[in-house]
Amino acid sequence: MDGMIQRIVPYLTTTDPAPVRDFYVGVLGLDVAMEDPVLNLRSPGNPAAQIIVQRPGSPEPRFGIDVGTPDAVDASHAEAVARGLHVVYPLTDEAWGVRRFFVADPSGSVVNVLAHAVTMR
Repeated sequence: MDGMIQRIVPYLTTTDPAPVRDFYVGVLGLDVAMEDPVLNLRSPGNPAAQIIVQRPGSPEPRFGIDVGTPDAVDASHAEAVARGLHVVYPLTDEAWGVRRFFVADPSGSVVNVLAHAVTMR
């Protein structure tokens, strides 16, 4: 694979993201980086330090792994398919600027494998 892991981001699931947002922003000082389609909270001093807050749905990734480049996403997807892993969300270019797919790891945890079309700062 030609990419390099940029970050690994945990995902929280809740039916009411407002109090979760208030906690992480008010108590821990995170910034809101995105509110739709998920709530993305990040450290003001280290934008790679993030938490994603999602609403219940299917599939629900447990965490995301940013593999660095869209080509690395394609390579990871090809390897997952070659290994017969369960791809639970297809390879997709999202409107908000990421290329991604979801795959179930051998433990059954769903992983969002992604890269931004534009490098994060």
